[in-house]
Amino acid sequence: MLIAGFPAGAWGTNCYLVAPAAGEECVIIDPGHQAARGVEEAVRKHRLKPVAVVLTHGHIDHVASVVPVCGAHDVPAWIHPEDRYMMGDPEKALGRSIGMPLMGELTVGEPDDVRELADGAKLELAGLEFTVSHAPGHTKGSVTFGMPEAADVPPILFSGDLLFAGSIGRTDLPGGDMAEILDSLARVCLPLDDSTVVLSGHGPQTTIGQERATNPYLRQVAAGRRDSGAAEAPRRGM
Repeated sequence: MLIAGFPAGAWGTNCYLVAPAAGEECVIIDPGHQAARGVEEAVRKHRLKPVAVVLTHGHIDHVASVVPVCGAHDVPAWIHPEDRYMMGDPEKALGRSIGMPLMGELTVGEPDDVRELADGAKLELAGLEFTVSHAPGHTKGSVTFGMPEAADVPPILFSGDLLFAGSIGRTDLPGGDMAEILDSLARVCLPLDDSTVVLSGHGPQTTIGQERATNPYLRQVAAGRRDSGAAEAPRRGM
């Protein structure tokens, strides 16, 4: 399997291109602010053919390049219906202005072909299988994409802004909810095998085993506590 990832734009949001191997079809995950150039460089370097864009949630730092990337390759974008409005109205999604100079660099709106994700759906794209898990808390429409273990590749979780190395997504923006994100951590992350590689929306990769042992939020829900004040580590994401 080939996974080419890079941090993009003002928020350092991780964009991933996933393919069975170099020279094959690929799926693009979260092409955010200023990600279009990085996507094209990875496509050329690895001789890839994009077939779809999939989005973990609708915040502008994860979707800002959806229109140009989908347009350049004539591919659909997949997003949960509760976050779809954010593509056309990013400032409403944040509850504040993100600044006119930055807004001037963005192509706000939907690509020509938008498809909606559902909890438990299995997407068969580029010869790969992605299992969608609805994981609200950071936003109402946040999802993760899970990939099963294959050959010598461990299971993989593209966690978006649900789970980071040592932290979780912030919950103080519109649609955020601390109780919901703790429930999502318990329901989506805790059942996974410790070997599962976590590729998140920001920061370095980690594993479920590492986070189960050290992440204060995952330890909190593993202990059966859902009180929002129990964990003290800072939260991340836009």
